[in-house]
Amino acid sequence: MTANIIIAGIARARLLLAGGLVATLVACGQPDGGKQGGEGTPSAMNQETQQVKQEEADPYRWLEKVTGKEALAWVGKQNERALAQLEKDPRYPDAYERILKIYTASDRIPYGRLRAGNVDNFWQDESHTRGIWRRTTLASYASGRPSWNILLDIDALAKAENENWVWKGANCLPPDYRRCIVSLSRGGADAVELREFDTQTKRFVDDGFRLDEAKQWFAWLDADHLLIASPLEGGAKNTSGYPRTVRTWKRGTPLKDARTVFEGPASDAFAFPAVEHSPEGREAFVIKAPDFFHQTVHHLEADGSLHRLPLPDDVDFKGIFKGRVIALLRSNWKTGDKGGLLPAGAVVSVPLAGLLADDLSEAVVIVAPNERVTVTDAVIGSGAVYVTILDQVKGRLIEAVPSTTGWRLDRLGLPEDGTVSVTSSDPFTDAILVNYESFLAPDTLYLVKNAGEPRAIMKLPPRFDASRYVVDQFFAESEDEVKVPYFLVHAKDMKYDSNTPTILYGYGGFEISLTPQYLPPMAIEWLKAGGAWAVANIRGGGEFGPRWHQAALKEKRPIAYADFAAVAWDLIHRKVTSPKRLGIYGRSNGGLLVTATMVRYPKLFGAVAAGVPLTDMLRYHKLLAGASWIGEYGNPDIPEERDFLKTYSPYQNVRADVRYPPIFFITSTRDDRVHPGHARKMAAKMIDQGHEVLYYENTEGGHAGAANLPQRARYDALILVFMMQKLMDADGDQAADGPADAPAVPDEGRPQEAHAPESGAPAQDG
Repeated sequence: MTANIIIAGIARARLLLAGGLVATLVACGQPDGGKQGGEGTPSAMNQETQQVKQEEADPYRWLEKVTGKEALAWVGKQNERALAQLEKDPRYPDAYERILKIYTASDRIPYGRLRAGNVDNFWQDESHTRGIWRRTTLASYASGRPSWNILLDIDALAKAENENWVWKGANCLPPDYRRCIVSLSRGGADAVELREFDTQTKRFVDDGFRLDEAKQWFAWLDADHLLIASPLEGGAKNTSGYPRTVRTWKRGTPLKDARTVFEGPASDAFAFPAVEHSPEGREAFVIKAPDFFHQTVHHLEADGSLHRLPLPDDVDFKGIFKGRVIALLRSNWKTGDKGGLLPAGAVVSVPLAGLLADDLSEAVVIVAPNERVTVTDAVIGSGAVYVTILDQVKGRLIEAVPSTTGWRLDRLGLPEDGTVSVTSSDPFTDAILVNYESFLAPDTLYLVKNAGEPRAIMKLPPRFDASRYVVDQFFAESEDEVKVPYFLVHAKDMKYDSNTPTILYGYGGFEISLTPQYLPPMAIEWLKAGGAWAVANIRGGGEFGPRWHQAALKEKRPIAYADFAAVAWDLIHRKVTSPKRLGIYGRSNGGLLVTATMVRYPKLFGAVAAGVPLTDMLRYHKLLAGASWIGEYGNPDIPEERDFLKTYSPYQNVRADVRYPPIFFITSTRDDRVHPGHARKMAAKMIDQGHEVLYYENTEGGHAGAANLPQRARYDALILVFMMQKLMDADGDQAADGPADAPAVPDEGRPQEAHAPESGAPAQDG
């Protein structure tokens, strides 16, 4: 259903940050000047002037010019240096080929989207670098050997039009899914061009719906009308670069003449349409989202007016099931004087008709969390709502069907101790597709018919001999004595002698949970080379529901970094590894995690890899989509929030007199979500300070960092070889030192921060 497609896109933005997307050392002095107004309070004008002066003082601002001549020359020089060190390593060619072989293997599971008894799939391999969009019947798909009908060849399209097209999906009109809007990106950016496509004729529709490149969203109302959020032709952008107007666009008319049904403030993160098509009819909504974690849901009435639904403003709207609104709660919801208290973290249902009449009396809980169990998602099928939960970070799936007494809940029979996810559902198909995987168990795809048991229809062949390895789940004690879980994958015969090279991966933000997933090719190569792989479930993520995420929001961000350091220390304390053998890796918000943790705890690590990272937390809100993350990090334009951001922002706090572990930055010129200037400026500053830094920037790929499978393999192989050089080849010489006044890694207890001396220079704003 269209609403789920768009809302899932926002969830992916959070995952990728992301949308894309997505903290405390000690403060290093006050902004230069410190002038006060006549009554001792700085005026707003003086504050703004001070901030501008500080930003202008940043000597690396020129690197924010994405395609600037000087900036690209610097990038080229750094790329040459990084590739000379990494690609010329004798381990690189074989590692790259093995990783690429996994990514392009013909026996991968062709994950698809259910569409009225058919399955659509997008496929890339060695013969289709950019990929093909194809369709088959569900019966053929379920046989395990589907017969595909190719709808669109992106390689052929790119060649014919001489464009660097990257597939970004197709949104098709129910119930027959013949007409679709295809989204195409140049180089993998979030901005897309929209074109109407006919899946029967396999051609773009002459005089069909079409829009030039922009960050934009849409939903089908019917065959002749779209509900569209676009900044083009009379639309408007918000401060994050996303559209803030939603219009109804009629076929055959210019977008500039479309009727505006909603316009949000420029400060909001998102405004997007959501249209639910089902056998019961169609319901359309416009969702106003000031940030990733708050939504105001408006129902689009027949006359084109909007009716605001009386839902909590921090609800996570999931869609409509047989006349009921399905939503996840981020806080407790009291539904009236006589109503009960619906708990935070629960998935709930309430009749749409009741909401439209301001009647909440029939709002009920479908599944509620507890101390061990977290509700992570609710997916709407044709005959049931499917609720995924985590029990101590291990997945379960519950089928919920309405009954005369509430909701009947049945747990589906799927393997234990892994990750369960609904990969596709459709209101016009009486089945869903469910995937199961764990660190050592390859993915298995199940078909679940309504009220039926899961049936395995496809299984990924093993990519390595898992019998040699084991997975442990441990709990590290953070600085506030909260137990933080993490997974450790290692050889069964690993010696606890503090000498195993270990990569610790983390994210810790935007409600994203890191659950047991089949090891990616880079991790497989790392294990085969004798290393261990760890995944931290730190606060800021969604592993234990809203409370786990909210524990590390805004001024509480340092908790995420303390948790990550606690996991690192636990690995050291258990004698799995040692600082010189321990590397940390994260992407996007995870890139912020590893750079901020490095700055806080430089002696804990032997190497750092930061992919598409945020680093300048005093300017992030002015760079591309950054303003949409204010709800997560805080607003640097508010003095008190700028103060706590300034204390941990990696770019402002990295110092010349601290010896940091070697760090590898990797990003993309075409990333229009997290500005490549974050990685560029941090790398340039650290290089000038005399630190050991490598930097690589792919010229395409968007926030994913890679536009195709060969680029993805290169990305992984570069990080792999960097970690091998610094952790497996290490003799201890490159292990980081703190400043003279920084405590050493303690023999017992939790890790401690490296503090700036009192005479430290003022933090550099900008």
